[in-house]
Amino acid sequence: MPDSLTDLGTLLRSWRDRLQPADVGLPVYGFRRAPGLKREELARLAGMSVDYLVRLEQGRARRPSAQVASALARALQLSDTERAHLFVISGLLPPGPGMVPTHIPPGVQRLVARLGEVPVAVFTASWDLLAWSPLWTALLGEPVQSGERRPNVLWAQFTGHFVGSNEVRIVDPAGGLENFKASLVSDLRRVYGRYPEDPGVQKLVAELTAASAEFRRLWDSGTVSEHQSEVKVVRNPAVGDVQVDCDIFSVAGTDLRIVAYTAAMGSEAAEKLDFLRVAGVTAAAPDHPPRVGV
Repeated sequence: MPDSLTDLGTLLRSWRDRLQPADVGLPVYGFRRAPGLKREELARLAGMSVDYLVRLEQGRARRPSAQVASALARALQLSDTERAHLFVISGLLPPGPGMVPTHIPPGVQRLVARLGEVPVAVFTASWDLLAWSPLWTALLGEPVQSGERRPNVLWAQFTGHFVGSNEVRIVDPAGGLENFKASLVSDLRRVYGRYPEDPGVQKLVAELTAASAEFRRLWDSGTVSEHQSEVKVVRNPAVGDVQVDCDIFSVAGTDLRIVAYTAAMGSEAAEKLDFLRVAGVTAAAPDHPPRVGV
C-alpha cells in the first residue's frame, strides 16, 4: 500500500474532503452524499479538466506541472507547509524565498469567497491576477488571458490586453491614466529590486520593454514607489458607467494585494452594483464560484 504521506492521490482526496462548499463561495443545494468538494467543483476552481483530476486522484497521473500544482494548492486552500509537500511528492522543487509569492493563504481565500457584496480580487506583487469574486467578473467582465500568461495589470495597460473584458478608465483628477501608468511602473521597479531572481518578473520587464516605448521611458526614469489607490470608472455593458473607489490592501508576509471596488451606500454606483449582484451573480452562483487563476 502506498504511504498516505507521499501518495499524491490520497492526499488530494483528503484535502478535497475537508473543504466545505461555503469555504470556496459555493452555495449548497439539497443533500450531498459525500463530505467536502465534488471533483467537478475542485476542477473548476483550479481551472483544470475533471478527467485529469480523476487521473491524479487515482494515481494514473503522478507528475503534475508546477502550474497545475500551484493551482491545486490555491483551490484546496493549502497551508505553506502543505503546498511545499504537494510540490515535493509531485517531483517538483517548491518555490524559493526569492520568488514572487503566488500562493493565497486560506484565510484570504475565505475572505474573497465571503465578500459577496464587493468586487474583489487578489494580485501578486507584480500584478498578476490570481483570484477574483463573481461580482468582480460581473462588473469588469471575464478576465482575459493571453496565451499562458496570467492576466497582468501592467501588461494590460501597456499592450491593450485588458485584465477584464470591460473598459476601465482612471478618473483621478490628480493625473488620470498617465500618472496611473507611471505609478504602476515605479511599483514594478520596487518589486524587481525585491525579487531580482524571479524569472516571471524578469520576463515581464523584458517583454514590456520590447513591446512599449512608453513603458521603456517610464522604466528608464528610475522612479521607485508603491502603487496607491485611485478612483475608476468601469464601462459595463449592462449598467453603463460605474464610478467606484479602488482600494488596495497588502497581505502581510506574502506581498499579495487585495483590490476591492466599492461605492457609497445610496449612490447611483451602489445601485448599479446591486443590480449586477442580483442579475449577474446570484443567477450564476452555482456555476461561478470565486475563481482561482492557474
